[in-house]
Amino acid sequence: MKLILLRHGITAANEEKRYCGVTDIPLSAAGKEKLRQRKNELCYPDVSGYTVITSGLLRCEQTLEIVYGAVPHTKESALQEMHFGDFEMHSFEELKTDPRYLEWISGENEQKPTPGGESGVQMAARVLEALARVMERNENTLIVTHGGVIAAMMAHLFQNESKSRYEWQPEPGGGYVIDLKEKKYQAF
Repeated sequence: MKLILLRHGITAANEEKRYCGVTDIPLSAAGKEKLRQRKNELCYPDVSGYTVITSGLLRCEQTLEIVYGAVPHTKESALQEMHFGDFEMHSFEELKTDPRYLEWISGENEQKPTPGGESGVQMAARVLEALARVMERNENTLIVTHGGVIAAMMAHLFQNESKSRYEWQPEPGGGYVIDLKEKKYQAF
């Protein structure tokens, strides 16, 4: 079984360095152009015969359309990015004096939920339950999702590499091809 994890393209929130999890925003013009450019450079793996799943958010739907066209797919909301709660769509600059934010980013923030949102641990648990359902089907699968989601999956699948979740996060429009039988991956 092969698993392809593709991160959505660049959004305005990425460009403005805002926490964007569950907010349903589109790709930016630059994000669309970068995906088209990478597609023309043949950076994306062939997914003929693959089951295709997205998080259902617009930025993932647009990424799928640009890279692979109008392919049949399902939407799985459990594969959405972390819910940043009160910090959603705000930047560090906007939050740097908020005591709740300062408490959240200090120390072990993976364990701490954001006010009105979830923690990294909660997000990873949700995502890994969805990944387990995908793997039970034993079908080659493309998942178009979010950076934090991909990082949580990779940290789980390749625990022996001792990388943090943040080290696994691909650039927008990037991702991994994983051979689950051989326990190998390749970034693209």
